[in-house]
Amino acid sequence: MERNSSFPPIPANHSQTNTSCSRDNVLKTIVFPVLYSCVFLLGLTLNGVAVLVFFRIPSRSHFIIYLKNIVVADVIMTFTFPFKVLSDSNMASSGHRVFVCRVSSVLFYLTMYISILFFGLISIDRCRKTLQPFRGTNSARLIRRKLLSGAIWTLLFIICLPNMILTSKSPKSLYFKCSDLKTQAGLNWHEVVNYICQVIFWGNLVTVIICYTLITKELYKSYSRTKSHNNRETLSQRRGVGTTDKRKMNANVFLVLAVFFVCFVPFHFARVPYTMSQTRGVLFDCKLKLFLFQLKESTLFLSSLNSVLDPLIYFFLCKSFRTTLFKTLKLPSGSCVWLTGRDSETDTG
Repeated sequence: MERNSSFPPIPANHSQTNTSCSRDNVLKTIVFPVLYSCVFLLGLTLNGVAVLVFFRIPSRSHFIIYLKNIVVADVIMTFTFPFKVLSDSNMASSGHRVFVCRVSSVLFYLTMYISILFFGLISIDRCRKTLQPFRGTNSARLIRRKLLSGAIWTLLFIICLPNMILTSKSPKSLYFKCSDLKTQAGLNWHEVVNYICQVIFWGNLVTVIICYTLITKELYKSYSRTKSHNNRETLSQRRGVGTTDKRKMNANVFLVLAVFFVCFVPFHFARVPYTMSQTRGVLFDCKLKLFLFQLKESTLFLSSLNSVLDPLIYFFLCKSFRTTLFKTLKLPSGSCVWLTGRDSETDTG
């Protein structure tokens, strides 16, 4: 899984063609390193707080188990950012850039798709909780969810491992990109993994949309039934509360969908042609390769924002997270009720 391609500064005697197609421009060497540095600092802070909070919450629901896995994935992703910053800004040695290609980039993609899979599972769990609110859980179900979580990590790691192993060539010069380090089998596997990841993403995106559509419809039906059973006087007194809770519910649903559409959709549109430009380079000229690289890097940065947006989702969707956070910070339990509503959104059970 290639995320990074690094080139030292082009010397004066380099060919005009290679200079015009160099990836070392202001966007790659200055803008993105600065942005990734900011995301690293913010992500380290937010995810550090999330780890402290979830460490105090027992795994007594499917929801909490899934969220804890996402926290672990976000922490790992966050620690890959400094390597990318050093590599893209041309401050890293050749050996460091090789490490980015072989390890750091693979870990970035691994954690990205783990997050995508667990958000799909969270959507299914929240949908089940809404449609069947009185169905509880038990220790056997919790064990199965933990085993499922372990299976997801294991399976994705097995899929990603060949990308590390088959990126085994030594750089022949200072001017190399990650695909130059891959064997022919590595290039072929890289393309296969790309399509596997596309299936994972689009399958989970459809799942998220369907589940939250069903959740919204069910909550609206519940709201309508409650309103129809009240008399006119009670209805008029409660109309403001009901409208507020409904709006907050819709806002929270939009937050989940926004993470998918902002962070992941653009990248997955850009990734397929970029991967083809790396594995089937003869079909693409130099300028088109450069354009696809810049497009991939831009949308990849949007994907990295997932690591700082996920803690916001924990806060808005998980009442136990908010409660424990307020206790940790020694804040009143009703803090930020104007943002979250009166226990209106999903809970941990």
